[in-house]
Order: sequence, then structure tokens, then C-alpha cells
Amino acid sequence: MAAMTNLLIKDDAATPAETTLVPITDNPEPVWRAQTAGVPFEGQMTLRQSVIKQKNGNYKVSLKLEVPVMETLGASGSSAGYVAPPKVAYVTPIIVSMFVDKRSTLADRANTYKLMMALLNGATAVTGASQGIHNGAVGDIVKNNQSLTVQLFRDLILAS
Repeated sequence: MAAMTNLLIKDDAATPAETTLVPITDNPEPVWRAQTAGVPFEGQMTLRQSVIKQKNGNYKVSLKLEVPVMETLGASGSSAGYVAPPKVAYVTPIIVSMFVDKRSTLADRANTYKLMMALLNGATAVTGASQGIHNGAVGDIVKNNQSLTVQLFRDLILAS
């Protein structure tokens, strides 16, 4: 498996905030965590990836992003002189899994990954050039991409 590196992601705010996910461990499976200043440990975004060999010899490849949302103080705030410590209100996870047949090729996996990217990017009945995902160009990008998340799905990288 390639060496783990920082991953820079941007949120969906009007002015996107950048978050760096820092490698935490690759044993038994890779984990990255944000290290946002002023946010407690349990409030940091976490990314996990896994490759699990199924009983039939095929693989389940998954990527899970957990995005905690912190409680906000009400209008009274610290009116009584006490400020509660930061607390996670809830966590919004997203899991992307691909079930990979042991006979599949890199091209099969790259194509499936690209099709899912198009759907997640907002494909419609009239998906146009404004969508940002362009057929052959994206196929080549996926096939040649060196990012850990793309390689996870495309190359079926197994933890050693």
C-alpha cells in the first residue's frame, strides 16, 4: 500500500472551509482524522478505509467519512457564569462501498468508480458540461489518479 499522506478536503459552505485529514494509523486499516483547532477530539472528522475479503473470494472495498456536528450554545450562553464544554450533537456518516469480483479488471473498477462519481456529482437526464465530470477525460483521470482514495477502489489495494 502507498504511504499515507494528508488529504485536503473542502466543505459545502458559501466560502468553502478547508480541512486537512491527517494520517493516524494504517494498522489494521487506514484512518485519517482532522485536527481542527478548538474542536475536541470526538468532534473531529474521521475517514476510514477498508478492504474485506468475502467468503466467496471477492472483496468489499469501503470508504467511510464521519462528520460530527457540535452543539451550539443557546441564547443564554454563559448567563449563569458556567460555560458547558463542547459536545457532539450528532454525527453524519457517509459510506461508499464497492463489491469487487476477483475477476474484475482495473478498467472495470475505474469505470464503475467513474460512474458513481458522476452520480454523486449530480448526474441528471440532461447532464451537461457544467457538471464537471466529462466521460473519457474522467475515465483517464481515474485510471491514472494516484490519490489513495481512488487507488483504494480502482486497484484493490490490500492492507499488508
